Amino acid sequence: MSVASLLARRLALLPQPLQFVVVGGCAAATHLAVVALLVQATRMAPLVANVLAFLVAFVVSYNGHALLTFASARARGWGVVARYFAVACLSFVANELLYAIALDWLHWHYLWSLAGVLVLVALATFVLAKFWAFRRRA
Repeated sequence: MSVASLLARRLALLPQPLQFVVVGGCAAATHLAVVALLVQATRMAPLVANVLAFLVAFVVSYNGHALLTFASARARGWGVVARYFAVACLSFVANELLYAIALDWLHWHYLWSLAGVLVLVALATFVLAKFWAFRRRA
């Protein structure tokens, strides 16, 4: 058995909220890494880099949640992608507003600010994803 399949089996045994945390952590790490790369390598403004990082992290998040966290719902197709993208966009709007406050009003470091904001919006994202975006349709 490969390391990847062993890891996938172990992750599938975790309770759903922990699966959400693992997938969300991977997406958040992707998000943070892309922001850091864009800001440091290109001197892009953090708020602009955050938009691009969101799009990259969405791919990680959707696939992780569809294949692991909410796999038992067997919710697939473009309708699910669209609903989850709506959830992600709503979460991102909250993310961007809170991020702007942390940067412009509180003058916190851009990476620490983003990390805190990502944690704050995670709970609402879980609830909306579980009970709306990935809910099994009849």
